[in-house]
Amino acid sequence: MFESKAGILWIGGIGFFALAFLSNALVPVLMYRDLPEQTAEEVVNARVMYQFEDLSRRYPEAFQAAFGEPTEEKCAEALRLGRQVYIGEGCWHCHSQFVRPVSNESRRFGDVAKTEEFQNELQRPVMFGTRRVGPDLSREGGRRGNDWHVVHFFEPKSVSDGSPMPNYPWLFDGDPEKPNRRGIALITYVQWLGSWLPSYPYYEEIEADRE
Repeated sequence: MFESKAGILWIGGIGFFALAFLSNALVPVLMYRDLPEQTAEEVVNARVMYQFEDLSRRYPEAFQAAFGEPTEEKCAEALRLGRQVYIGEGCWHCHSQFVRPVSNESRRFGDVAKTEEFQNELQRPVMFGTRRVGPDLSREGGRRGNDWHVVHFFEPKSVSDGSPMPNYPWLFDGDPEKPNRRGIALITYVQWLGSWLPSYPYYEEIEADRE
């Protein structure tokens, strides 16, 4: 059997699977086994706080009713809820959160994903995605303003012509001017994605503004 063409292919297949498992699973686990998993509170940074505070200024009544004051604790609360909404609404079906080192993905979506980016509770489980009907979102934060995201979730086609994304009116209390708690949380989560990277848009300006 092992001397036949089928046998050689079978052994080769098992060998490549073992190599892939070692290089993509076992080696990273061993490399980062001592790296503690961060909580949502620990991953709140100046960039996402800037966006969270911006939401409180743009939609004061809705924000006050949803989260009160824009503190770091409330931001962490919004991030946890935003991720739950993201999962619950099935966003991960059409959007991945993992930039792969193939096919010039870094030119389309930003820096290739690194293992250490996923050592926090907001990346459990990792949103690899099932297909890319829409763009990868792991570098989405800061690329567009909060107003754009509000309108996009309310009626995607109004800002992205031909988008297959459905409307999400239940994230609002009537119209785009009134995002509810779940809507604000989801936008905060999206604006957090990639906020740990120096490539985050207006990184230096936001840092200076927060100091």
